[in-house]
Amino acid sequence: MKKDITIQPEKQKKEESVQEKKEMIKEPLYAMRETVSEKDMVKEASLKYALKRQGEYTLEDYYALPDDQRIELIDGVIYDMAAPNMAHQTAATAITVQLNNYINSRGGKCFAYSAPVDVQLDCDDRTMVQPDVLVVCERDKIIKRCVYGAPDMVVEILSPSSERKDLTIKLAKYIGAGVREYWVIDLRLEKVIVYDIEHECRTSIYGMSKHIPVQIFGGDCQISFDGIMEMVRSILNSPEPDE
Repeated sequence: MKKDITIQPEKQKKEESVQEKKEMIKEPLYAMRETVSEKDMVKEASLKYALKRQGEYTLEDYYALPDDQRIELIDGVIYDMAAPNMAHQTAATAITVQLNNYINSRGGKCFAYSAPVDVQLDCDDRTMVQPDVLVVCERDKIIKRCVYGAPDMVVEILSPSSERKDLTIKLAKYIGAGVREYWVIDLRLEKVIVYDIEHECRTSIYGMSKHIPVQIFGGDCQISFDGIMEMVRSILNSPEPDE
């Protein structure tokens, strides 16, 4: 004889709350496409830099590589980085310019940079990342060879080879390191995910028709994508030249 299973109201509410949180976490990941997976990137890097096991690499290994080999080191794991395309570079440069224009107009002490800039995120010898755009407001973190410590704001622009890393591994690293605000930009879907880490990691998703407020500046600074996307669309839709 089958027994009827009754879920108590409190238990049901708890289960619904957990499910809601799962859906909130899933939603920003909608843009991920199965192209080059994180496992593929790690495996590829393991073959290329087969000196140690993944998880055992340090900054000594990072600095020993040729300058033309773009990688990131995260918790001792080496990730290959594909060269950014022109749409990616156009967006990163334009965002950096807008941030610096705002900072300079207010006589601010922060600096905005675009990649490649080394960031020794955890101040240890196992992690070195290269965000697409970053803002640093503590000048003693800016040293000769890198940014030493967590930037105040980080922007990553998704590419097929970086989606999973940017939306999971780097999100966790930036939260843990004390980054105050993290943006993830999908140029093809024209969406921006903003993680306001400083304020309970509130998450907002914006279309690029909006002026998007920068929370570390209290929302007074707003990034406009109007001009950026006009150029980006042109680049993304441009035909490849005949070989």
